[in-house]
Amino acid sequence: MRRLPESMFRQEVAAGGNMGEIKKHPPVKLIMGMIAAAANLFSAAEASLSQRFGDVDFQSGVMPFDYTDYYVKEMGAELLRKFVSFEKLIQPEELVEIKHFTNDLEMEFLHPNTNRRRINLDPGYVSAAKLVLASTKDHIHRIYLKDGIYAETTLRMERKSFRPWEWTYPDYRRDEYVEIFNGIRQAYMEQLRQSGISAHFI
Repeated sequence: MRRLPESMFRQEVAAGGNMGEIKKHPPVKLIMGMIAAAANLFSAAEASLSQRFGDVDFQSGVMPFDYTDYYVKEMGAELLRKFVSFEKLIQPEELVEIKHFTNDLEMEFLHPNTNRRRINLDPGYVSAAKLVLASTKDHIHRIYLKDGIYAETTLRMERKSFRPWEWTYPDYRRDEYVEIFNGIRQAYMEQLRQSGISAHFI
């Protein structure tokens, strides 16, 4: 049986007192992964997202999305990828409502007279310890939240950088993506520091 490192026990006691003490999770940073058939769809979606979640404080460049043909039949070939994050922090439990909102928003960008999407929106959040993504699909590594929504830890913080798990999507393993989320985390940690909020991260 694998034992937890002694250092984790010592840090837990030093940080919180009684073992098993229930604490409120700090707010987290909302991110949105977008896949689209045309770059102009990103701007249109961002406008609607900003009306709901506030100002965007980070935008990645537009990148080719060619790691899978999963979306080709529905959305077409030569797809594009972009990430954004939002200045206003959220509570982790809001992820369920946010995923329902983005699913509805996708329906506003259908190919004419079809139910085929032109944009895919994947909400998630960055915390001090991890990148979490929402999903409507169950799997062995996903935890059910409620109302048909699951969550998965896609990247974990280890040795001062986000790192993938065995189930992490191939594109999220790329150094380019990891650098994006490391940068978003750095901005998030500064927001917490300026607000005097503990990250609750050992």
